Formats: sequence, structure tokens, C-alpha cells
Amino acid sequence: MRVLHTADWHLGQRLANQERTEEHRAFLSWLCQTICDQKIDLLLIAGDVFDTGFPSNTALKLYYDFLREVKGSCCRDLVIIGGNHDSVSTLNAPAELLRHFNVHVVGGAPANAQDQVIVLTDSENTPIAVVCAVPFLRDKDVRLSVPGETGEEREARLKQGICDHYRQLVPLIQEFKQQGIPVLATGHLFAAGGSASDSEKEIHVGNLGQICGDQFPEDFDYVALGHLHRPQVVHKMEHIRYSGSPIPLSFSEIADRKQIVILDFEDGKLQNIQEVEIPCWRKLVRFKGTIEEVFPKIIAFDNADRPYPAWAEVQLQYEHNLQDHTNRLHEAFALQPQVQLLIHRPLRTIDTQTLDQQVQPDQNLTDLKPKEVFLKKCEEALEADSYQSLVSTFDELLELMPQLQEDALEISSAEVKLTE
Repeated sequence: MRVLHTADWHLGQRLANQERTEEHRAFLSWLCQTICDQKIDLLLIAGDVFDTGFPSNTALKLYYDFLREVKGSCCRDLVIIGGNHDSVSTLNAPAELLRHFNVHVVGGAPANAQDQVIVLTDSENTPIAVVCAVPFLRDKDVRLSVPGETGEEREARLKQGICDHYRQLVPLIQEFKQQGIPVLATGHLFAAGGSASDSEKEIHVGNLGQICGDQFPEDFDYVALGHLHRPQVVHKMEHIRYSGSPIPLSFSEIADRKQIVILDFEDGKLQNIQEVEIPCWRKLVRFKGTIEEVFPKIIAFDNADRPYPAWAEVQLQYEHNLQDHTNRLHEAFALQPQVQLLIHRPLRTIDTQTLDQQVQPDQNLTDLKPKEVFLKKCEEALEADSYQSLVSTFDELLELMPQLQEDALEISSAEVKLTE
């Protein structure tokens, strides 16, 4: 039996308000072809199928078109679990119908643990594998809140609840283990020691390390994990893995090698694990430095081997006159049609002094005139030559102050007379 493990598709995701539909469509087309070429029998999708709980019609169409195409291939079974981004109801709504096509969906933790144990059979209805399809476990699924408990106690109860959830499945799979039938499990969580990227959300606030790899029951021959977008092995245990996301979902993932994982089972045992690299259809690139440094890099960037223009994040270092530097930056991208500026992060490098640092040790703020204090504050917070209009407005305010103070005294005197 051959198994393919993938996760964290995030269909419908937008990066800096840019659609990723074409990239996802290209990936799903490639995945279907890979399933046929590799003769995959079982496809595991370990959560975060969609980027939001309310996916767009375009994202839903990508999903259902993929399921239809895969069911026309050699792949006999699909097991799909919900992630922290997924809506339980959205995934579960067609579950009863999809089950007739050997597409098994577990959007959220069911009330009955047995409903997570999926027995896969061959054409003669003989069991050939078991999947403990554990989705993302929400707080309500694994613990009850206790009034007055501390943060540490809450974290410990949550971790214990996740471990207990997996352990309760062990008695349900023993008859299959005794028959030498392989048992796989899924999960969508943050395993201790995992390496995250910027695009992952904390799925349990204040509790980044859920459980360690050795806390998964030993009865599982393979644990297919989702949530972390970087492919990685957990706790040096080769059979517990994150497949990672198929496309870079943030600029923090530009150096990651995107992949799927293919497993070979023979005689009920995991014999081989193969990592297959996913092609990159759109490259994400970072440029960092002064305009003199990034300008030639942008012009020289080679994107000839990609079907879609690259998207760039620029961390532009400058001292003064940001507008002039920004104009030159846009000029560079106008000359390079194969790279599109997506995110511009200006980084001012000039050493600025705080208001306290600008005041001499033997001085006091009360010794300075109001305009002197205002100018020093402008120098601390703003670019040079960019706050002249503010200074003019401040001068007008200073001119009005005597009249405003006089008016305030008159109002105060009137209030006193009214009171008397």
C-alpha cells in the first residue's frame, strides 16, 4: 500500500491581498498527476484545507474539482481532517455523501471516539489499513474549564487532554494490530520542538508546545501532522512528520523546500518514507538594503523558469527623504516586469535621539521654551524637513494661547458667579 501525506493547503489564502488561486490550481493539478504516477492508494490531508472558515466559491470549487479528479484515479481512499483554520460544519456538511466515494472527512472531534477510527478495505472488503483521523482539537474537545485555575494548570490540563484523546483510540485498534494491519494517525497541532513560520497562528494561546513526539501512542505506525508549514520530523522520530504547506504562505517560508511525503507499507509495516519536492510556480523573494543596493538586484533578478511573476518584499534602508527612495524603488520594478512589489517595509537607519537624550544633563524640560520642546520631539519622531507644516501650525497655536487663556478665565469667572 502506498500513502501520500499532505496538509495545510489553505485554499483561498491571500498574501498582501493578492489571490493565490492559480498557484493552488497548479499544485492540485500536479498532485493529481503525482498520485497517478506514484500509484497512490491512500491520500491523507492533515488539516487546514481552507484558509478561512467561510471559504469563497472559488476555493470550494478547487476543492471539489480536486476530489472529483482524484476519484477517477488509482487512489482508492481519501482521509481529510479539519484544521484550526477550517470550519467543522463546512467540511462535515457533505461527509455522508462523500463517504460513498471512499472520501472520509472528520471536520471536528466527534462525540464518539469510534467515529474517528476509519477502516480501509480492498476490493474484497478485507481490511488493509486503519486511520485514526484526529482533527484539530479545540479546548472544549479535550478539557473542561476550571474556575480559578492558573495559566500553568490550564496548559497542563490541555496537554493532558490531547494525550488522553489519542490514548482512548488505542483499545479500538488492538484487533487490527494483532492482525498485522498498519495503523496510521493524523493530527493538527503544534508538537514540541517544531519550527513555525510567520503564517501560522497560535492555535492554543500561551501553549505553543502541545505534546512531544514520544507522547503519541507507540501503536501508530505513522503520524501525519498538519499546522506547521515547514516540513519536518518531530522529536527525531521518522514516523511522526509534518508534510508542510504546498506553497509558501508568507515571506518567512521563502527558503523552505515544499514537499509531500510518500509512505510504502509492506506486510503491515512501514518500509520506506520518500520526500517528493513540489514545483514552485511563483517565487517569493526578499530584497534588503539601501536603494543603491536593491536597485541592481531587482533589475538583475531572473524569473525565467517560473510561469508567474515573482512577488517581492522590500526592506528598504534609508536615512532621509523616504519619498525619493520610494520613487526610485518603483522605478526599478517598472523596469523589471517579472517581479511585482508586494510589501514595502521602510527601515530608517539614522540614529535618532529621544527627547530625554536631547536635553542636556544640567537642563530640565521646564527650562526650555514650548517651541524648543516641540522641535526636539519632532526631531525624535519624524524625518528631517518633513514637519515644517506642523511647526507652522504650532506657531499659530502659540499666538492663540494668550487669547485662549483669557477666554478660559472669563468662562471660569462666569461659572463661579453662577454658582454663587
